[in-house]
Amino acid sequence: MSFSRSLQLAWRSRRQNAISHCCPRRGISVSAAELRFGQPLHETHPHLLKPGEITPGITAQEYYDRRVNLAKALPPNSIAVLAASDVKYRSGAVFYKFHQDPDFLYLTGFNEPDALAVIEKVDDSGEHNFHLYVRPKDTQAELWEGARSGVQAAEDVFNADTAGDVNTLPKILPEILKRTKEVYTDLPGSLISRNTLSRYLSGQEPSRTGGIATVLRDAAGVKVKPLRHMMNELRVIKSEAEIKNMRKAGQHSGRAITDAMRQTFQFEKDLDSFLDYWFKQDGCDGPAYVPVVAGGINANTIHYVTNDMQFKPDDLVLVDAGAEYGGYITDISRTWPVSGKFTPAQRDLYTLLLNVQRTCVALCHEDSNLTLDKLHGIAKSRLEDGLKSLGFDMSDKDAINTIFPHHLGHYIGLDVHDSPGFPRSRQFEKGMCVTVEPGIYVPNDERWPAWARGIGMRIEDSVCVREDGPYVFSTEAVKEVSIQPCFSTIAKYAGSNTNSTCY
Repeated sequence: MSFSRSLQLAWRSRRQNAISHCCPRRGISVSAAELRFGQPLHETHPHLLKPGEITPGITAQEYYDRRVNLAKALPPNSIAVLAASDVKYRSGAVFYKFHQDPDFLYLTGFNEPDALAVIEKVDDSGEHNFHLYVRPKDTQAELWEGARSGVQAAEDVFNADTAGDVNTLPKILPEILKRTKEVYTDLPGSLISRNTLSRYLSGQEPSRTGGIATVLRDAAGVKVKPLRHMMNELRVIKSEAEIKNMRKAGQHSGRAITDAMRQTFQFEKDLDSFLDYWFKQDGCDGPAYVPVVAGGINANTIHYVTNDMQFKPDDLVLVDAGAEYGGYITDISRTWPVSGKFTPAQRDLYTLLLNVQRTCVALCHEDSNLTLDKLHGIAKSRLEDGLKSLGFDMSDKDAINTIFPHHLGHYIGLDVHDSPGFPRSRQFEKGMCVTVEPGIYVPNDERWPAWARGIGMRIEDSVCVREDGPYVFSTEAVKEVSIQPCFSTIAKYAGSNTNSTCY
């Protein structure tokens, strides 16, 4: 495709002006009380966003730089096409809370449904045309659904070079395809929705039979290729702004979990509710995922989320939970005794698990030359040796996989399992963010020592890989065993405000 030098310079000048003054491009003359957008901005929510930020912690400049990096990765004469998430409906008109597609959010900062982004490569320097097609302003629809940012804001606020009404896509997209040879996209996927965009993309709209799949297929000489691997390469290494967001989420989540250890709960759902309240404070978005609050043998179900049983005094409780901030998540697991004091058996298993987890966290740095897969192997070997020393028969080759059935860790970021499909065999690089979560889950059968049957526990931290050492996001979540009397036990009687953590 051929672009005039004057057009390139015009794009560059307009973009630099937009980013230097941030958003909105042309400025807004009305008061903040009159502003109506589909998501928080500094002009409307100065308590949540600083000047220059499109989403909490992430500036217009960073979003632009991300699009530049994608444009550089694209071959000549190619485009990338990404769609926003749909509104998901529970039943009838009752909808779930909206959650933006992470790839779309990563490149645009736009946090509304029914939108399409096109990154059109201009040259190898990263110059590109950023198309953003969104829902237009609609007074009647906004009365029911809330404010929309609209087409003008797509240009003025989100710095699109080309902005338009998403309803015009059937006319616009074929014209874009005439200028390209390769399309990188993961659409249409499994889109089932009532939204305008999804009907078009999936061919559900009667007047647009075939949707984007047909448009791409019928575009003469255009090859369609997956975008996933390019997005994974971009997203797996976190910027300092992303790391700061994840640290905030980790700090807040850690304090919430430690505070939960100080309380006395009779039911799993009460502890779940306590954390839910905590995770919505201090500017956080709420829970990053459906939490696990598992008392006793429930902990042996890795993704136990019903959280509806009563705690027993002699049991352990396993919590896997974390808050989200600015779209970025933290993933933490902690296990502690309901009564406030470990039994000798529980303490032995927990101490083994904690020692393995601390060893693995310490190895999360670039100089270790390790990978998540190699670290998983280290964890399995050390757990196996430790369990043998505690009297477990580990002679069968599947024994350790029964006791420790999941992987040691995964990548984290905008997703709980970030950069989906990115190999765990990739060597650690500075800026990778991972979980380290060994677990011990002893089935209730005669194969295992009677004193350990039914015990389940996991210890997990969110960690950023640095050059010579790990940066742990979740240090405020206590995991050490102390000989101090437990706060949750004595608080009912002494009214103590001590911060020491104890089991």
